[in-house]
Amino acid sequence: MSQVIINRGRGPEIAGTRITVYDVLDYSTKGYHATFIASLFRVSSQQVQAALEYVATHKDEVMAEYRQMLARLAELREAKNGGASGAGHSGGQ
Repeated sequence: MSQVIINRGRGPEIAGTRITVYDVLDYSTKGYHATFIASLFRVSSQQVQAALEYVATHKDEVMAEYRQMLARLAELREAKNGGASGAGHSGGQ
């Protein structure tokens, strides 16, 4: 059975879910097995495999976007941490 990966504007995702290939990729790159990923997202192992196959087929495009997403996440975390530590300080004494 062939699983379909679709794009509704949020990036490629498993059809019938809101699970993106980037969600699957995040766990896969950390060494988690496809069966674990499937149970985590409550999808079938075949759906996870379809996402991984999509990543392999579109590797350059997917990895470039994945790196951009990680960079944006790091920026948001930095802004949050920087903003929290500087909050309430007037800069003068």
